[in-house]
Amino acid sequence: MGKFLADRFRYFEAYAPGEQPRDRKYVKLNTNESPFPPASGVARALAECAETLNLYPDPTYAALRGKLAALHGVTPDMVTVGCGSDEILDFIFRAFLSDRGAVFPDVTYGFYKVLAELYGIAYREIPLRDGFAVAPSDYAPTAPSGGNPAVVLAEPNAPTGIAAGEKAITEILEADPLRPVVIDEAYADFSGVSAVPLLGKHKNLIVVRTFSKSRSLAGGRVGYCVASPEIIRDIDLIRFSTNPYNLSRAAVAAAEASLDDDGYFKECVETVVRTRDRFAADLRAIGFDLSDSSANFVFARCPEISGKRLAAVLRERGFLVRRFDGERIKDHLRITVGSRSDMAALFSELKNIAEK
Repeated sequence: MGKFLADRFRYFEAYAPGEQPRDRKYVKLNTNESPFPPASGVARALAECAETLNLYPDPTYAALRGKLAALHGVTPDMVTVGCGSDEILDFIFRAFLSDRGAVFPDVTYGFYKVLAELYGIAYREIPLRDGFAVAPSDYAPTAPSGGNPAVVLAEPNAPTGIAAGEKAITEILEADPLRPVVIDEAYADFSGVSAVPLLGKHKNLIVVRTFSKSRSLAGGRVGYCVASPEIIRDIDLIRFSTNPYNLSRAAVAAAEASLDDDGYFKECVETVVRTRDRFAADLRAIGFDLSDSSANFVFARCPEISGKRLAAVLRERGFLVRRFDGERIKDHLRITVGSRSDMAALFSELKNIAEK
């Protein structure tokens, strides 16, 4: 560490993003990117916006928010946008969790813990039940209403791919209407279920979404949030106080064009889901253990080989997958669903490895 770094960060562990290698060409299945290019209109929109890049974007992002509001059947004042869903989460943690703290599963998206530690937010990790299940009773309030920490859940969860379901989320929302409940729906398009319709009854709900996965814009860095107008105003208070022009004109143009081609979006999602289910069935047939994923990845382990060894062997053979060091999941691999040909090639390798 450098000599000028603040003492509180001396032993801070930053979030480790998925590897983006340059040393050779891999079948890259480690960062849950889409195997498909963006919708065809995105390239045209980017070309058209090039002439206006000398100007700042509209800081209200009214047009994009209007399209997102129409998509989800809400009003534009219930939507705000960010540089990927990670920036939205950053705004939420600062706006609502600084004083009250947070609870989230012990096996989930690692960015939650990093954000809490970055901002000195008290947090508690709640162990998932057997089968990596979320039990709503584990999130039951322990203090009077309004004095409980916020709940943060990825739905479906990452890296397990398991969805808690609407009933569980509703139970958590109703347990204390005065605590925020953040539902991170980065992968919800692949499950076909969203918590957004619950906003009509639950003003403590905050839904976070992204264009990175299902809309093939991981490189565009566009995320958004859907919540009550009051919550959106508070998030925008933080946004305007830190980075009011947080989306570039190019990012906005790409996002709007992707929303305009709903047929392409649906086709890509359906293809990923079919490929996921086929790949999962094939892995189970050769002895792998898998969770029931509702996302664009599978979470699998081979009982005959450690996760560390299996990931290393796959890398040697040109396949990148994601492995985590947590004690409960160290032998599992999170494998992004790529193209049909990529998954067929990977399955062939896994079958050979398992047989040996």
